Amino acid sequence: MLEKGKNYIVDIVDIGHGGVGIGKYEGFTVFVEGGLIQDKIKVNIIKSKKNYAEGKIVEFIEKSPFRISKKCPDELGDCGGCQVMHLDYKKQLELKTNLVRETIKRIGKLDDIKIHDTIGMDSPFRYRNKAQFPIGKVDNKAVLGFYKKKSHEIIPTQKCIIQHEINDKIVEIIKTYINTFKISVYNEKTHQGLLRHLVTKVGFKTKEVMVVLVANGKKLPHSKELIHVLKENIPGFKTLVLNINKNKTNVILGKENKILYGDGKIQDYIEDLKFNISSLSFFQVNPIQTEVLYNRALEYAQLTGNEVVFDIYCGIGTISLFLAKKAKKVYGIEIVEDAIKDAKINSKMNNLDNTEFYVGKAEEVVPKLYSEGKRADVVVVDPPRKGCDEKVLETIVNMEPKRVVYVSCNPSTLARDLAYLDERGYKCEEIQPVDMFPHTMHVECISQIVKK
Repeated sequence: MLEKGKNYIVDIVDIGHGGVGIGKYEGFTVFVEGGLIQDKIKVNIIKSKKNYAEGKIVEFIEKSPFRISKKCPDELGDCGGCQVMHLDYKKQLELKTNLVRETIKRIGKLDDIKIHDTIGMDSPFRYRNKAQFPIGKVDNKAVLGFYKKKSHEIIPTQKCIIQHEINDKIVEIIKTYINTFKISVYNEKTHQGLLRHLVTKVGFKTKEVMVVLVANGKKLPHSKELIHVLKENIPGFKTLVLNINKNKTNVILGKENKILYGDGKIQDYIEDLKFNISSLSFFQVNPIQTEVLYNRALEYAQLTGNEVVFDIYCGIGTISLFLAKKAKKVYGIEIVEDAIKDAKINSKMNNLDNTEFYVGKAEEVVPKLYSEGKRADVVVVDPPRKGCDEKVLETIVNMEPKRVVYVSCNPSTLARDLAYLDERGYKCEEIQPVDMFPHTMHVECISQIVKK
């Protein structure tokens, strides 16, 4: 056990899920924020436990050969958005591959799966089509940015180089609007004040822009003036939405929307497919890598044109429509009602009449469809971070599809679910990690699973 307040020389040997350096001092584990693999650093211990300690960097003895200068203005590394921007990009990809491999083996107890190298980006900057900025005030002036690591303190953002460039202008406009018209800002402790978050969505191919202001109320003062400024200064500005969230929660978006300008939607493409995107519907945040991911999904599905496909957790139907071009029939299931509305519109807009979409909890809808006699030759799942509900996995096994394609944003729950399927007659043959989120430790995976 290390002594709190004392300095130690620590070697960083790995990086954890949250981008924290995992160090060793005489075999004892020390977690160090900002530490990179092969750093040798003097660390001051700020927390000491029986099996591990946490420390902060006092001095670099030897810097990692993989440490690079950050392109981000946040040189101090306080912003909680990107954990590893100071790590060489090739090394980021290598770490993500190793993370997937070790997680599948440790949690899933599966060591005979082919895990490919992570597919990265040629230019891993300005890739996000969606941004969420908390709004606050300092010295009675508006601040927008991202939360500091492990806190809700806002780090002001002038420029974020993983977000679309248009956000830099939008942030300045919203700050000026708040300051000019003295718009109140929500206080998390008192639950008073109006504006909570700014959310933006951008069509990378259409260049259409959606601005969403999340508010603790149903009216936005001086909205006409704001709309005028956005129209004059934001190329492609298409819609302004007031999202109403009066709940005492950390969940960003409420369930009610009020459209203040436009129709509440933007459009974008994935390859030749056009999609309507609303404020509450999910659309992959990295359009370049989405095409990589979905093409691999098509490859793993091995469709010949005769298959019935279930797309579970389908969102606005992005994967569903990719599959529908090659399948006999596609059934999409999603809990978000607005997303299913968009999915139906998207299917018609792309002249695909071999799809059906159902709104509801996957663990309720999928068994119901199965009980009605509907069967799938291929199942695609793209669940949230918590993974698939066990009832969904149970129904998939009972349905006996030839193949399952599993898209996952969380290697831990992926490993758990692959183990469940493996024990019940389905073998995962290969996993392809795709870097949807450069400069973070998040990684998307797509798995090919076949009936044994």
